[in-house]
Amino acid sequence: MYWNKELECMDREQLRELQGKKLRATVKKVYENVPFYRKAFDEKGIRPEDIRTVDDIRHLPFTMKSDLRDNYPFGLFAVPQSEIVRVHASSGTTGKPTVVGYTARDISNWAELMARTFTFAGATKDSVIQVAYGYGLFTGGLGAHYGAERIGAMTVPVSGGNTKRQIMLMQDFGTTILACTPSYALYLAESMEEMNIDRSSLKLKAGVFGAEPWTEAMRGEIEERLGILAIDIYGLSEIMGPGVASECEYQQGLHIAEDFFLAEIIDPDTLEPLPYGEKGELVITTIDKDGIPLIRYRTRDITALHPETCSCGRTLVRMEKVLGRSDDMLIIRGVNVFPSQIESVLVEIADVLPHYQIVVDRVENIDTLEVQVEVSADLFSDEVKRLESLGKKIKHEIQSVLGISVDVTLVEPKTIPRSEGKAKRVIDNRKF
Repeated sequence: MYWNKELECMDREQLRELQGKKLRATVKKVYENVPFYRKAFDEKGIRPEDIRTVDDIRHLPFTMKSDLRDNYPFGLFAVPQSEIVRVHASSGTTGKPTVVGYTARDISNWAELMARTFTFAGATKDSVIQVAYGYGLFTGGLGAHYGAERIGAMTVPVSGGNTKRQIMLMQDFGTTILACTPSYALYLAESMEEMNIDRSSLKLKAGVFGAEPWTEAMRGEIEERLGILAIDIYGLSEIMGPGVASECEYQQGLHIAEDFFLAEIIDPDTLEPLPYGEKGELVITTIDKDGIPLIRYRTRDITALHPETCSCGRTLVRMEKVLGRSDDMLIIRGVNVFPSQIESVLVEIADVLPHYQIVVDRVENIDTLEVQVEVSADLFSDEVKRLESLGKKIKHEIQSVLGISVDVTLVEPKTIPRSEGKAKRVIDNRKF
């Protein structure tokens, strides 16, 4: 089943011509309207007219997440602020978020992308789509919501949490498609089992799961326990949000919406392009975005691309499930977390030593984040009340920066392992 068969099944040569046309328009737009890009192009001696085909993209400069931070909040916008109808933001490497802006046309295009995604999962206007991604500054909930409405499906904007209500609504409303993180889908399944709710009493047929890494084993468990088709989706706030790529029912990789995004794989060390099939870092250029077009954005996600036509008949290039990261970013319950964010909090607090460790785990399919912090010998030997007070302060400050709950454990000096080389700040015990 297709949402837009003409574009989803377009001949690849025709698609390349379309991409080339959109790329040229995007390059001209950012050069004329975004000082950051004009400077970057000039430093490389590139003019917009030098970009004639898709192959010329390798001559363009890269964009990093730090560039969004350095131009906070609106420095990379390519249209006047009066044309921006919405902003979203994701966690940055410091206390400041990375901000993206959307014109009305961008919002419409995003709805189009998510309509495709839900159609990949079998949605029609007769579906009941329960959106259990969070609504707010993060891009999950609202992106999915508009896509479900674009199809004409009954949309249930329940947002995240309140598990018993989620299950009640699934039963009472006859939800057919669930949209949430894969870990929360498993938690819902466990909760239903504890409540003695038979999955056959539900009308669930499929789930659209993303915002965090998950394994094939986890997919199998979700499909078995909920009795549904579980498809993977991919997106980044900086690029658009969810809907950049999505699996179809054949689960042979995630179809990238190539009429909106130009995807490359590069060697993260040499920055040279890699051929189809080779694993490297995914780089995305937006070629149909007005508010904040990005040129060769380094996603830091490690994957591979495959151009062969899928069993579903779509010709869009397919990306493998993300295999890891080329930087130190963690994804905790759908939120981007950088160790540097935590460090920036700790260095401002008295009695805390410059030694800490972040321990990530998955308990009952929910990500947990613990920060172990060394404190001075004097404080550690002092009364318990002072330690408790310091622990609460650190926890509050970190949660304010990250926007998610954390556990803080204060430890005595020289407890955190030392290293002669790069300090091992993160222990990730999750199994992907």
